[in-house]
Amino acid sequence: MRIIAGEAKGRTLYAPPGSETRPTSDKIRGSLFNIIGSRVADARVLDLFGGTGALALEALSRGAELAVIADNSRAALQMIERNARAVLGDDFDFRARVLRLDYRSAIEAVSGQLFDLVFLDPPYRMVEAYGEALSRLYAAQMLAPGCLIVMERTKSAVVPLPKPFRVFDTRLYSDTAVDFAEIGATEE
Repeated sequence: MRIIAGEAKGRTLYAPPGSETRPTSDKIRGSLFNIIGSRVADARVLDLFGGTGALALEALSRGAELAVIADNSRAALQMIERNARAVLGDDFDFRARVLRLDYRSAIEAVSGQLFDLVFLDPPYRMVEAYGEALSRLYAAQMLAPGCLIVMERTKSAVVPLPKPFRVFDTRLYSDTAVDFAEIGATEE
């Protein structure tokens, strides 16, 4: 696993041992960043299920302003911090905030901040986490106008989203689906 593009292109990313963390493959990550393109530049990024930090770190390499990366696993946090320091070097303290918290506590911890890009890639068994996280972020007014939400899930999962969120694009990669969502009028 590596950073695909940007100032840290080619840097190796490490994952904790075992099957607890399911990193987004280079192929899927490259594809989704090609889709979101210029929306990454100067973005404030929130990754609530960091795993390895690959999604947020790819965004930082491609010009995002800052990223908050949360995960409640000690092993994942060690890898996220290792990867972030390798990608950001001396800018780590200014551009990344790594939190050992579950997604609910992480949202509370960064309440008052606005985000332009949100990554949701929870363990696939946590289907309810997508909607709950979005509801909490929306209620706390933490989503900037035009905020893009990127959700990775298993292709077979049905992920109900709360109002006023809507999925405007879905891409399929073998058994994985990536949904692109935004705040907007829901379909009736």
